[in-house]
Amino acid sequence: MSTTDTDVLVIGAGPTGLLLAGDLATAGIDVTLVERRPQGLGNMTRAFGVHARTLEQLDARGLADELLATGTTLTTARLFGRLDLDMTRLPTRFNHLLVTPQYEVERLLERRAVAAGVTFRYGTELRGLRQDADGATAELTDADGTPLTLRARYLVGTDGVRSSVRTALGLPFPGRSVIRSIVLADVRLAEEPADSFSVSGSGDTFAFLAPFGDGWYRVMGWTRTRQVADSEPVDLDEVREIARLALGTDYGMHDARWISRFHSDERQAPAYRVGRAFLAGDAAHVHSPAGGQGMNTGLQDAANLAWKLTAVLRGEAPDPEALLDSYQSERHPVGAMVLRSSGTIVRLAMAHTPLTRAARSLAARFLNAVPRASARAMSMISGLGISYAPAPGTGRPSGRRAPDVHLREGRLYELLRRGEFVLIAPEGAAPALPTTAPVTPKHLVRATWPDPSKEAVALVRPDGYVHWVRQ
Repeated sequence: MSTTDTDVLVIGAGPTGLLLAGDLATAGIDVTLVERRPQGLGNMTRAFGVHARTLEQLDARGLADELLATGTTLTTARLFGRLDLDMTRLPTRFNHLLVTPQYEVERLLERRAVAAGVTFRYGTELRGLRQDADGATAELTDADGTPLTLRARYLVGTDGVRSSVRTALGLPFPGRSVIRSIVLADVRLAEEPADSFSVSGSGDTFAFLAPFGDGWYRVMGWTRTRQVADSEPVDLDEVREIARLALGTDYGMHDARWISRFHSDERQAPAYRVGRAFLAGDAAHVHSPAGGQGMNTGLQDAANLAWKLTAVLRGEAPDPEALLDSYQSERHPVGAMVLRSSGTIVRLAMAHTPLTRAARSLAARFLNAVPRASARAMSMISGLGISYAPAPGTGRPSGRRAPDVHLREGRLYELLRRGEFVLIAPEGAAPALPTTAPVTPKHLVRATWPDPSKEAVALVRPDGYVHWVRQ
């Protein structure tokens, strides 16, 4: 074996990289996190919504309640002036959308990663990458321009849409730009909107508006009549005009603290794993901001990959290569699904022909009239409905999200804060672990059903999905 500087080298300290590094370090894995930005540089980014499944993942890390205090929760959303989505019916204690800036998520995840012992290298960029049978070697440039070489047993690129890791691996990023010249701003309003969250469009224009809960509102808009390059200046008058066209009013927008113009792509890497290197978050997939699923999908990529790397590095995986390959087989379809769902929403918002407007109207009426269909749509957007194929040798509910059941030792997601598998069994039972389980009794949390008549045995993965059930 070649000498390594770290077990896992993570490139990119956005939300995805921070959660991944924190999970690994909490499990006792040596992690180095490289970020090209200087430490402490503000990051005013587009992400602002945290969905229910992500809040469950943060709850499993003891962060959800603190994050909730930084924003405002929305229980209903109105799309296109006629489609009402009721999130209170979601089967979770987080039956809402949390509106909070991405930097608040990063702040909590960075604090956790630091406390867990992650080594940070800010102002450092990846210049090259080599792999062999034993690990990956990263050629870097340090903050002062000094060349630096770091070797790791595994490397993960969480470095965004322009990923240097993806480029170094020679992976394509197929797709296309779906919408140009989107304007984005954080503003104050003279008039409070009747709906807490609004999305609407006129065919040539669309906009949405959502509150942060501290007097600031996030507004995003687009108009077919002004398609310019991202570098073109944007001012509050342009944002106001788009809002008036799409929403019927600009609510007296004033005092913008941030205004930006950007474009939106739909792209996905064909492989999330190449040898000992992985991609996660925007480095692996990028899509329209409709549905607010970008940051959420990346965080769930990280939760999925972290425990698998941990099991392999601990020597607990019966088939290490198959377990690492399951990251691709589980998360790549999710990325493709998010591309489809977010693309559908933005195309409906941009509908401008009589046929596409009729289709939008019909879809809205159908979802309003059929609660089951509406619940299914909300389940997928929120992430609660995402499931994976059953583990080898198992059947359903293996691969499905584990609900936050109450156990004698506490809530399931409180027990998951230890970052380990949780084995739930009847009181006094000592069930054997399945031979396919990538865990040993040393790294197992045992729990008991509160109902003495319940005889099932369930093994729950650290990312809150069912691994195995014996009825």
